[in-house]
Amino acid sequence: MRKIGIIDQTFRDAPQSLWASRISTPMMLPISEKMDHIGFDYMDVGGAGAIVDVAIRHLKENPWERTRLLRERIRKTPMAFAIRSRNGIGFKIIPRDIQFLWVERRVNGSSGLRVLRSNDPLQDLDNIVPALKYAREELGIYTVGALAYGLSPVHTDEMYQAKAKELIARANVSAIMIKDAGGLLTPDRIRTLVPALKAVIGDLPLELHSHCMTGLAPLVYHEGVKLGVTQVHTSIAPLANGNGQPAMQTMVRNLRELGYQVDVDDKLVEEVSRHFHRVAEQEGKPKGVAQEYDAFHFEHQLPGGMISNFKSQLTDIGKQHLLPQIMQECVQVRRELGWPILITPFAQIVGTQAFLNVVNSERYKVVTDEVKRYVMGWNGKLLAPVEPNVLDKIIANGSPAIKPWKQEDEELGLPALRKKYPNMSDEERLLRDAYAGSQVDDMLAAGPMQTEYHFDMPAVCLLKELAKRPKMARVFIQKKDLLIDIKG
Repeated sequence: MRKIGIIDQTFRDAPQSLWASRISTPMMLPISEKMDHIGFDYMDVGGAGAIVDVAIRHLKENPWERTRLLRERIRKTPMAFAIRSRNGIGFKIIPRDIQFLWVERRVNGSSGLRVLRSNDPLQDLDNIVPALKYAREELGIYTVGALAYGLSPVHTDEMYQAKAKELIARANVSAIMIKDAGGLLTPDRIRTLVPALKAVIGDLPLELHSHCMTGLAPLVYHEGVKLGVTQVHTSIAPLANGNGQPAMQTMVRNLRELGYQVDVDDKLVEEVSRHFHRVAEQEGKPKGVAQEYDAFHFEHQLPGGMISNFKSQLTDIGKQHLLPQIMQECVQVRRELGWPILITPFAQIVGTQAFLNVVNSERYKVVTDEVKRYVMGWNGKLLAPVEPNVLDKIIANGSPAIKPWKQEDEELGLPALRKKYPNMSDEERLLRDAYAGSQVDDMLAAGPMQTEYHFDMPAVCLLKELAKRPKMARVFIQKKDLLIDIKG
């Protein structure tokens, strides 16, 4: 009986996909020790992208302190973090020595993380091999080379096979991962992709990560496991399905039914599930449900986290009605820019340009700096060329200060960073380098992080529900000596 490992996304990708990353540390801490004993191969807790960004900007939580608090409670299960391309935690491309410091502090600092995953959306491995090698050879941790999956004429099995072979040869990674952030894989596609990768990775673990936007991810997982996938990424419902990963409860049950061994504690999984059901109800957050099949998703290809953030941001500015038109524009912009995979940062880059193209009278009349840098090579080598007429508009209308990227532009940045921010820890320096203005000061001014989460008493829950109903003639509550009678 072949054993299948479970990699957990309940604390990281699931809230990013379903709750626009609005998961606070107090929501996680009370259940962390139970999570530690479920039996995951490892747990993803963040490191780059929206989950850290929201913690700093909106929740006023220090990401270093968050992972330290989690590590105090999660001692058995390895915790993982991610770095993207040549970035730190934002979209900004940073010097390599500063990126290495990010990795070193995640491993040797108070966080104590033991798994590093890295991907480059352009599949330019020059962007990720140095950090993966540093983590494996200098810090001695487990490394995962993630191949971002995209659907286009250039994202072929042969391309992925060549990139996996190159990752192993150059970075000596511990595992290979198929990263389908857009939920684009189908059972038919996985039947050719997995054998192509297995032919070059041999006995290395092969992870499979997908999302449920089309409802196909559970079937993709089943087919992938049959063909040699050794680990699948899931989340614990209600933080599952919808735009998130397949629900762990259902996936484990189905894998066992198919004859595979999955060594997890089902009772603890249900305890965690009950906790997050209560959190979702109290906070008014959505619970993931199975999605209907949507053929348009294979055209716009936006990942779940991007869609949820798009909806939230458009609602904030009163333009939610533009979402369908912007998503259609994303299709055209992506094709014109040479088929970048729509994961961070390119989901945001393409999405923002699509928004500007829709609201302005002329397409590419306003060009973001990120799009100009992209076509100038700052993000890496493109898999396909930019359409010439679009390239001309971007160059003409984009910032004239942005020039083509050259290797000599990548300078060492750590000495200047430490000089700019003296008399503070490297961890604080890294945050200040990533966030301009007063954002770090605002986060620090919020004071010590909360560590306890309190559920409302039943009476409070009842009153909250009553407050939602504006038209009531009478409320009558009686329990022993307690009597509440409200009329009108």
